[in-house]
Amino acid sequence: MHTTSARRLTGIDAARGLALFGMMSTHVLPLYAPGSTEATWTALLFSGRASGLFAVVAGIGLALLTGGRSPHRERTLSADRTGIAVRAVVIALIGFVLGGVETNIAIILVHYGVLFLLALPFVGLRLRVLAAWTAGWLLLAPVAAYLLRPLMSAAVDPPSVGGNPVFEHVLEPATLGADLFLTGYYPVLQWLGFVLVGLLIGRLDLSRLGVQLGLLAAGVLAAAGARLLSAQLLGPAGGLTALRETPDGSRYPLEAMLDVGLGGVDQSGSWWWLAVSAPHSGTTPDLVHVAGSAAAVVAVCLLLTRRFPQALLPLSAPGAMTLTLYALHICVMSWADELAPLPDPLVLFWLQVAAAVAIGVLFQRLHSRGPLELLASGAANAARDGRAEARR
Repeated sequence: MHTTSARRLTGIDAARGLALFGMMSTHVLPLYAPGSTEATWTALLFSGRASGLFAVVAGIGLALLTGGRSPHRERTLSADRTGIAVRAVVIALIGFVLGGVETNIAIILVHYGVLFLLALPFVGLRLRVLAAWTAGWLLLAPVAAYLLRPLMSAAVDPPSVGGNPVFEHVLEPATLGADLFLTGYYPVLQWLGFVLVGLLIGRLDLSRLGVQLGLLAAGVLAAAGARLLSAQLLGPAGGLTALRETPDGSRYPLEAMLDVGLGGVDQSGSWWWLAVSAPHSGTTPDLVHVAGSAAAVVAVCLLLTRRFPQALLPLSAPGAMTLTLYALHICVMSWADELAPLPDPLVLFWLQVAAAVAIGVLFQRLHSRGPLELLASGAANAARDGRAEARR
């Protein structure tokens, strides 16, 4: 049992490490080829997918914390929820601190903490009920967001914090809430779908070869199917033509942005916006494509570490301490942005990857966790154990 668990977690850590490096690449490397609107390989591989994988693996982690394929019940589950809530608060507080760092990177941690809190009602659901909620969320949350965004923009002034959330934004709860749930870079209304997919995956018997292969096949089919459906809707069905007639669709190079992301584009004025699968568009095709891609990546990592748990050590070692390494990356990028001349992006990226691998392996050899991981898990475990003790 111990060996199986270790292997499973090693594969999941590797997927988390890949998500970290993918996010780092989109922060450091150009997403468009210089002097053109052509997407680079970095954008085609990681834009939207890396951060989505991060959220899906977070959901898997929540499932494992609450019993994996045998979900905890009653008092144990209640204690688990207390621990998760405290972990969420700690992560959000770290996000608020990093929000004060001078950077043009959209920091995910405050949203990440909110997603953990929103996931609490779902961690006790049985597999079939959870699957129904997940499917419904992926289908309906984008529609709700499309309907609510204009209402929120009209009712809240300003409707977005205009950057990363910081402690001062707590004094503007309406604006902060609108940003976190609907108008920000990682709208949790739609992104909860990724966490639910992760919860669903984490409730499976991930040590079984058949489950791993089934997860791979389902992920590939979902990812490819979502993209093909979007292409049909935008092409032969006339969706792209209709979008070009909307205010922002006529102002931006829409076809190029569909490969990189729709950041800054007002997706209103036409229901056809719900047919796009562009990164960070938050539509059903986007959510299903990214979730399917994430499931396939998790399956591949589990398969590759099935016989040899350390086969993906350059990914799994840093993947075990992504909170610390993500925070360090934000600080490094803030420092690098102040240099003149700016460092070569490719050199800067690979230096950070090498440093992250070295730090991850070092901490693993020392049988230790990253400092921010120790802070979050220590606070969560203390709260969980206190809740469990109080109920005895």
